[in-house]
Amino acid sequence: MELTPRLRALADLVPQDARLADVGTDHAYLPVWLLLQGRISRAIAADLREGPLNRARETARQYQVEDKVSFRLCDGLSLVDREEVDVISIAGMGGETIAAILQAAPWAREKLLLLQPMTSFPDLRLWLQQHAYAIQRERIVREGERLYTVWAVTAGAMEPLTLAELWAGRQDREDPLRAAYLELMESKAKRALEGHLASRQRDEGEIRRLTRVLEGLRDMRKEL
Repeated sequence: MELTPRLRALADLVPQDARLADVGTDHAYLPVWLLLQGRISRAIAADLREGPLNRARETARQYQVEDKVSFRLCDGLSLVDREEVDVISIAGMGGETIAAILQAAPWAREKLLLLQPMTSFPDLRLWLQQHAYAIQRERIVREGERLYTVWAVTAGAMEPLTLAELWAGRQDREDPLRAAYLELMESKAKRALEGHLASRQRDEGEIRRLTRVLEGLRDMRKEL
C-alpha cells in the first residue's frame, strides 16, 4: 500500500506505538498503512456513513489487519472513549466540521490531534486559538494540482495569530511550498474582498478585515 502525499504527511506525524482514532476514515488507508508499518498498535476507524465504513472493513480485510481495527459508525468521536486512543486524526473535512467534532468531545484536548482541513482554515485556526489549543506544526503538501496543510495540535497556549496568519498559518519559512501556499491564500483573500466590494449590501467591517488580511499575506510573501 502507498499513501497519497496528504495522508503520508499525516502518517509521518503519528508517534511510534500510538493508538489512533481516524475520524472520517473512508477507506481506512491511514490506519491500515500505519499498522502494516508497525507504527501503531491498534486503531479505531470511525465514519458517519455505512458505505465508507464498509470500504474501511474491506481494506482491513485485504491487508489482514482487521483484528487490530475497531470500526465505529458514529458522528465524530461520539462512540470513542478517551482511554482508547492517544492520537486523533481528522482529515478531509471542512474546518467548521472539525471544530464541531472537537467541541462535542472536550476530552480530545488531552490527545495529539492531526488535522487536515479542506475549507474554512481561518475559522478553524481561530477556534483552536480561542479554545486553548496550540498548533505545534504545520506542513504544506502538494497532491496533484492542489496544496494542503496538515496540522499537529495539542492543548496549550498559542501566541495569538494575526489576521493573515489565521489564513496562512505559521509554516517554516524554509518550506519549499510556502511561497506557493501564500500566493494561493492571497488569491482566495483577494477574491473574497472583490466579492464584498461588488455586493449591493456592503459589509464595511468585513471589507476592512479582508483588506488587512490581504496586506498581511503580501507582507509575509515579501519576507520569504
